[in-house]
Amino acid sequence: MKSWVMTSRHLFCFGLGYSARALARHLRAQGWRVSGTVRDPAAIDALAREGIEAHVFPLESPAAALAGVSDVLSSVPPGEGGDPVLTAHGDALAALSGQWRWIGYLSTTGVYGNRDGGWVDESGALEPTGVRGARRVEAEAAWRALPVPAHVFRLAGIYGPGRNALVSVLEGSAKRIDKPGQVFSRIHVDDIAQILTASLARPDPGRIYNVCDDDPAPPEAVIAYAAQLLDRPVPPLVPLAQAGLSAMGLSFYADNKRVSNRRIKNELGISLRYPSYRDGLTALLPHHQSR
Repeated sequence: MKSWVMTSRHLFCFGLGYSARALARHLRAQGWRVSGTVRDPAAIDALAREGIEAHVFPLESPAAALAGVSDVLSSVPPGEGGDPVLTAHGDALAALSGQWRWIGYLSTTGVYGNRDGGWVDESGALEPTGVRGARRVEAEAAWRALPVPAHVFRLAGIYGPGRNALVSVLEGSAKRIDKPGQVFSRIHVDDIAQILTASLARPDPGRIYNVCDDDPAPPEAVIAYAAQLLDRPVPPLVPLAQAGLSAMGLSFYADNKRVSNRRIKNELGISLRYPSYRDGLTALLPHHQSR
């Protein structure tokens, strides 16, 4: 017989985006009920076909939508006015806190700011370099201040099906930026799902986890590897100042750090499916070889 943990729980996701939908598919396969919110009403029917009940955000009746929910996840980023979920439904979440087994909030490793290529773990000071990172710091604190404190997951650069360096090489949009010493940490979306699932199985309210793989790497190396897998020419190196990046794109290059993932291994027992971008891109390659 399957355990109650895996068969009788209902996860509600504020923001059924890329990472949350990967988790939803993972949990649905284990017998969970999953529901959540979308901004676009047109997405409701597509999610229903996956067995996911979607509601337009903000919720018209939070009490009704959250009835019977055992666990809550938010993947909605903060904006100028703060965290949209807490602004719209913070009172309802607090009032219903007695029914939650687990609350999770998806944040970003951007809260650490720049470390000039050095390592940082969950005890590191929060020194974001930009406005978006500062908003994340505030949002994390607000979610951890709920009557049942949220688990906070600081995600590195996310990639997976449909969103990876193979796609950008095939589309001709891949750029190899020449910024010596620059490294980024990454995480495959399937590993995000397994890390969140492990936390759901062993709640530790208020705990913070870095969500990244074992291989912080130069971004130009990732593009080169993708091109080699596809047997395409490796794009030339382009100086950062001449790359024509957007303001958001440039902001990523302001932070240079290696993020430690020891806590997810030591406390959640995680063995990553894709410990390096090489593993992840190689596994994704069959989806792109026919193009």
